[in-house]
Amino acid sequence: MAQRARVLIDSIDERGLVYRISKVFFETGLNIDSNREFVDKEAGKFFMRSVVTGDFDEHRLQSDLEAVVPQGANVRVITPRRKRIVLMATKESHALGDILIRHADAELEAEIPVVIANRDTLRPLVERFEIPFVHIPAEGLSREEHEAKVLAELDKYDFDYIVLAKYMRILTPGFVSRYPGRILNIHHSFLPAFVGANPYKQAYERGVKIIGATAHFVTDDLDEGPIIAQDVIPVNHRFDWRDMQRAGRDVEKVVLSRALDLVLSDRVFIHGNKTIVF
Repeated sequence: MAQRARVLIDSIDERGLVYRISKVFFETGLNIDSNREFVDKEAGKFFMRSVVTGDFDEHRLQSDLEAVVPQGANVRVITPRRKRIVLMATKESHALGDILIRHADAELEAEIPVVIANRDTLRPLVERFEIPFVHIPAEGLSREEHEAKVLAELDKYDFDYIVLAKYMRILTPGFVSRYPGRILNIHHSFLPAFVGANPYKQAYERGVKIIGATAHFVTDDLDEGPIIAQDVIPVNHRFDWRDMQRAGRDVEKVVLSRALDLVLSDRVFIHGNKTIVF
């Protein structure tokens, strides 16, 4: 049975890269099922994602590719598999519930070993899906003390990504540095204009005409990491702030699921503080 691999390459740009890479595929006897490439001309960076099938040795293929691309290139030969994601939440159910339903319906290319939350509110929802739920309360603890307990719990699991499904605590740089490029977050698109506990009420009072959501990788810059996916919907004067909030939550769960699908299928390159998405 033929193997399948996703080949991701990013490097400095130079002439002939697509030819040399494709030549390796041809000489290895591989079929190119799909291929996309992009060049950031300002940065002089080349990005390419290929899906190939055939009989091959993964390590040999990676070595052969590394031999034909510029020094310092990042070459990844990835065998498709169901990745493992840890979900973190607080008390809002919309983003978490959507992911749990998609997982239960086999629409998610991932396994969920655990849900970790700083409130116990969502335990009944999570346990309905027969997924372990771990409550780590933050009351009476500093951020660092609480995160130490969360990290100790995370160390029990083998996982690829952490998904913050409306986890309403700010992560410290120490936490973020443990998982670079591996933490996804979702937030409403009003930032930085409307901050605080009730941004939808602020937006209603300001008379905004669109609301939306942004899914991004987490960095030390709060809610300013590389963007993976975004979307907006129109609203008008007939919406009160609660209507806006309901509509905003719908957008948030759709955008987070879209971003998660892109990451799980290895379609996202982090490029500085932005992403290249194929």
